[in-house]
Parts: sequence; structure tokens; C-alpha cells
Amino acid sequence: MDISYSGPFGRAWNRTRVALFKPFDLNKWFILGFTAFLAGLGSWQNGTVGSRWTERGSFRDFVDLPSRAWQWLTSHPLLFIAMIFALTVLIAFVIVILWLSARGTFMFLDNVVRDKAEIAVPWKRFQALGNSLFVWHLVFGLIGLSLSILFTIFFFITAARYYEDRSVFPIPIILAAGAALFFLFAAIIIAYIFLFLKHFVVPIMYKNNIKTVAAWHVFLTLFGRHPFSFILYGLLVFVLMIAFVVAVVFVGLLTCCIGWFLLVIPYIGTVVTLPVWYFFRAFSLEFLAQFGPEYELFPRPESPSGSAPA
Repeated sequence: MDISYSGPFGRAWNRTRVALFKPFDLNKWFILGFTAFLAGLGSWQNGTVGSRWTERGSFRDFVDLPSRAWQWLTSHPLLFIAMIFALTVLIAFVIVILWLSARGTFMFLDNVVRDKAEIAVPWKRFQALGNSLFVWHLVFGLIGLSLSILFTIFFFITAARYYEDRSVFPIPIILAAGAALFFLFAAIIIAYIFLFLKHFVVPIMYKNNIKTVAAWHVFLTLFGRHPFSFILYGLLVFVLMIAFVVAVVFVGLLTCCIGWFLLVIPYIGTVVTLPVWYFFRAFSLEFLAQFGPEYELFPRPESPSGSAPA
């Protein structure tokens, strides 16, 4: 099977152009932008910062950080209670965001597939699928958090052993580099998991009206037959996102930062950049459709006589 990237790219671009600009309907933009905004609520990008440690200075201070933090918390009980309360509120807020995002993902997908601009109907229609996606996000997040905590504990225990027995590691930078490589590898894997979930597993759920785990099984079977095609797709999406970021920087500079202010306003920023999110949604569907009619979501065009082509 010959897998094309330019073909789905061109068809997705044409669908975006027709849906959003022929004709241009501001009301449609705001409605579609709202569903795209809901779909993107659960997506965050976290920056990373690097630092340099000396062997006997800040690295040792970093190793002692958990014990010093615990001593500070126990010596300030009121602040400790306030932090626990704030953390509880934050967790509840994140859960609500994930729930809204799961439902919004199917709302936006449905509007793109049917070239509609609806909110109420898809909100009710995709309650079961949205809840399934939400539960999957929640379970996956808990598993990831548990593994991160275990790895962090292992890191600090190993780092403490370094200062007790210098034969464990020749220099602290090896331990730090190993942890950095681990988190880099984990970040790449997690990024691909969420890419495949949003771009392919969710459409499979929508197409077959099945829960998230069952859709993952369908996708992984397909992935097993074409692994490099999907990996390359992820790299292409990454490159396109970089191009988008560069374009945002360029436009912001041309508009004396006014464009940046619009983009950081919740919902308004999504409406302004709607063609980008519409294109990526259509691109994933067009790419998936190449693997057989059972993966097609867009309605087939009718023949001139009015009947569907054979």
C-alpha cells in the first residue's frame, strides 16, 4: 500500500478553505472556534529549563531538597494545609477541564466531518464517547503520575547513595544526564501516544461508536502493519507545528505584538487560529482514510446522477 502525505495535505487544505472561507461566515467561525477551544482545553505545552550543577555545590543542595522541603512544611503547618487545599482545588479544576475537553473533541470532530457549526446537538450525542475518553485520560494520567513519582524517588535515593559511596557514580552529571535522557524518551513516547489518540483513535471511536480501549485495539492493529507511516506522520505534524509557531512569531512582530495579545486571550485565540486547527483535524482524517473504507469519515461525494459511487 502506497501511503501519501501530500494527497491528504492537499485535500485537508481544500476542505479548510471551502469550510471557512467559501463563504466566510463569522458566526460559523465563532461556533467552530468554541468547539475547537473545548477540544484543546486538555492540551498544554510545558517549557523546560536547564541548569548546571557543580559536584559539591548546588547538586548536593538539589539532592537534599526533599528532606529540606519536608522540614519546612512540617514547621509551617498552616501553610502546609493551605497548600493541600490549593492542590485539591487544582486537581478538581484539571478534572473538569479534561471532562470538557473530551466532549469538545468529539464536538469539533463532528462539525469538521459534517461541515457543520453546532454545539448543543453534538454535546448531547457524544456524551458516552466523551465520558469514555475522559476516563481514559484520567487513568492514563494517574498511571503516568505514579510512574513519575516512583522514578523521582529512585532518582533521589540513587543520588543520596552517590554521596555515601562515590563508587556508585563517578560524577553527578552522569546521574543528571541519565534522568534527563529518561524524561526525554518518556516525553517523546507520551507525545506520540496523545498524537495517535487525538488524530486516529478518536476518529475510530467516532466512526464505529466504540469506547476508547476498543478503539486503541483497532488502531494498534493498523499501526502494527504500518508503523513507519504513522511515525513519519507524527514527525510531519511536529514540523508543521514548528512552522505555525514561527508564523505566529512573525505575525506578532509585524503587528507590534498586537497579534500575540489576541492569541493569549482564551477562546479568541482559538477563533483567530481556527484554520490551523481545522486543517490538522481534516488532515488526520484524510490520512487515516487511505488505509481503507472502514477508516473513512468524510461522506463520499455523490455521483452526478445523485447516487453514491460504487
